[in-house]
Amino acid sequence: MPSLSRFYRLLTQPAPPRCFNPWLQHDPGTDAHRDAAARRLVRLERHLDCEARFLLVGEAPGYQGAKVSGIPFTSERLMGEGSIPRIKLEDARLSTRPRPWSEPSATIVWKTLHELGIAAETILWNAYPWHPHKAGELHSNRTPTPGERESGRPVLLAMLEAFPDARLFAIGRQAEHTLGAMGIAANPLRHPSMGGATAFRSGLRAAMQLGSIRGRNGR
Repeated sequence: MPSLSRFYRLLTQPAPPRCFNPWLQHDPGTDAHRDAAARRLVRLERHLDCEARFLLVGEAPGYQGAKVSGIPFTSERLMGEGSIPRIKLEDARLSTRPRPWSEPSATIVWKTLHELGIAAETILWNAYPWHPHKAGELHSNRTPTPGERESGRPVLLAMLEAFPDARLFAIGRQAEHTLGAMGIAANPLRHPSMGGATAFRSGLRAAMQLGSIRGRNGR
């Protein structure tokens, strides 16, 4: 199994201002437990506990997804439905929200992975590890700044080093740009948000059907 000790050490450091670290910080506005950050870390450990064949990298955690769930492109609703491999159903809720948090992009990503039969051997991550939000608004999303992206690159690199044989996909232009700036080749996919669901599905499906998936550095 991959060695992730360096990755977890870097991930659980304090995030920059206007960024929330889901695996370190407590959000009194939505977390139902004082140890919610530790529970999110356990979830992430379970998600990464596999011999991954595919690694999909997005932009940054969203407030409806990883900020609450602890796993990129993953919502509480999907966990409660049993859609996430290696996640226990009894641990699905960490928030005080009456209805489970749901994220449209997460639903599209996991539905596609299950349709293609690769959900159990795929792991998800983000080019920027922590949740960037508007000042004073934890329940908001924004694009990471260049400085923030730079501060998060060691975490991304540690993730990639832990799974050197996983075939790499960049979901969206921000992820593609970040990986490209690091000299890392990745298969580009349209982000499923903002009308990109069909293009995301067809892009990943085509890569599987045509055997056009390439690994890092063209492998």
